[in-house]
Amino acid sequence: MPTPPARPKLLLFDVNETLLDMSKLQQGINQEFAYDFAFKQWFSLLLQYSLVDTVTAAYHDFKQIGDAALDMLAQSLGQPVRPAARKQELLTLIAELPPHPDVVEGLTLLQQAGFRMVTLTNSPGPTLRKQIDYADLTSFFEQLLSIDDVKRYKPHPDTYLTACRQLEIAPADALLVAAHGWDTGGALRAGLQAAFLARAGQATYPLAPAPTYTGATLPAIARQLIEH
Repeated sequence: MPTPPARPKLLLFDVNETLLDMSKLQQGINQEFAYDFAFKQWFSLLLQYSLVDTVTAAYHDFKQIGDAALDMLAQSLGQPVRPAARKQELLTLIAELPPHPDVVEGLTLLQQAGFRMVTLTNSPGPTLRKQIDYADLTSFFEQLLSIDDVKRYKPHPDTYLTACRQLEIAPADALLVAAHGWDTGGALRAGLQAAFLARAGQATYPLAPAPTYTGATLPAIARQLIEH
């Protein structure tokens, strides 16, 4: 039998879609472009071009790429590019998202069990702080970490390894919790453990290592970690 993984000493949490419910932003973008799949297309462009920046040694923050992705979305749909002020209104919604209904319970279980917890997100630092404050989750996290300092986007290994160095934790003793197969895959490739939170519409990447833990809700993952 394979040796079970060590109980993690540090939990790193992705934020967008993992902790925060993006339905409000999804509704806003879908309505703006009168297209039911506008948000999904926009978010895919946001992730795709963050990786383009990373592999071409460029860097624009997530907000800048999100703005550019709105222009690309409009062009691909044959619609006029939105004015800067309107794009700003739409992008502001990302800082006004509630937590998923299971998040507070899951974080409370983990906090009571004594786990160290931080965020690790592609959102820029100022946006991250607004997001966590708006969702009233600040008290759960030791630090709010963004990829800003690294200037490479997840799933580049440097994003995870830099966070571990900052927190003085060996990668094998850290675990990423995320609702994205590309994110859990990236963490595992970097030597961390990973828990896949199976939010609706999300899937693991079959060509990446299997997640260390998988759960349909954050409390389900929390109980697996606590009982380990």
